[in-house]
Amino acid sequence: MIILFGVFLLTLLVITALAIVRTDHLFVAVILTGIFSLLIAANFFLLDAADVALTEAAIGAGISSVLFFSALSLAPEYERPSGSANRLLALLVVAVITLIVVYATFDKPRFGDPMAPVHQHVAPWYIEKTPVYIDIPNIVTAVLASFRGYDTLGEVFVVFTAGIGVLFLLGLPPRGGSGDGSDASDAGLGLRHYLIPRVVGRFLIPFIFLFGLYVQFHGEYGPGGGFQAGAIVAAAFILYALLEGQEQALRVLPSGVLLGLVSGGALLYGGVGAACMVLGSSFLDYSVLHADPVTGQQLGILLVEAGVGMTVVGVLLIIFHAFAGRKSR
Repeated sequence: MIILFGVFLLTLLVITALAIVRTDHLFVAVILTGIFSLLIAANFFLLDAADVALTEAAIGAGISSVLFFSALSLAPEYERPSGSANRLLALLVVAVITLIVVYATFDKPRFGDPMAPVHQHVAPWYIEKTPVYIDIPNIVTAVLASFRGYDTLGEVFVVFTAGIGVLFLLGLPPRGGSGDGSDASDAGLGLRHYLIPRVVGRFLIPFIFLFGLYVQFHGEYGPGGGFQAGAIVAAAFILYALLEGQEQALRVLPSGVLLGLVSGGALLYGGVGAACMVLGSSFLDYSVLHADPVTGQQLGILLVEAGVGMTVVGVLLIIFHAFAGRKSR
């Protein structure tokens, strides 16, 4: 049954991808892209990759779609026609890459094969040592935040750099209006005059925010962590901005606070590593943060995951406001 459902999802993915390529209506293409992301998220859940599925659903289907819609406000409704030569070249490139990927899959182990190399060398060590060194049920969190803390720190600074790049290209988000609403534009009003979206959205926002906090602080015991929680919390604030307008959203969470989240999260992550060195251990060796090394590991993971969540929230909201604010400049 799982295999049949996986084949069904794969078929839908192929159909959706072809529809995205074939349509000339950019709004339809964005909607189909969101559907494609939801199907990908469903595939990740099917493969027991719940952490990745949460991120894909929040960013791929949610935040990315909003950013695409913001970009569409600055673009024509339909795609400009291109020459047939370019289409043929693109088709040839896609066909060659597809054949290479299909050929490469012939050497891959079977799905779930217990004799695959990863299950004979790396995975058994993590499964054996995580209860001893860290004592948390979610091995994924242990690997990302502790055993491979350097890699995750690099990912945080990649997100940080992306936010800085957007600021260089689009500038700081606007700081809002005067506060009396007299100069509010239609873009700044959001969906304020639409009753049903506002009622439903206001009902959903607290639950989205609460779920984001749950994912943030439950990452040691189940799917979640800073990346997933940051995307979910950012989605809640973006929904609020869509409902109440960008100006009101920036009054609730000003651009200065967003910049503080972006830089503060990265500094918190790096600061935890520096504190470990000051206490006489290696960079990001959390065991020295407490008299009990296991408790120190858990405390370090909690702190660095908080830093990840702060940076992700700040960067995603800065990107959203930078795009949304361009129309009024």
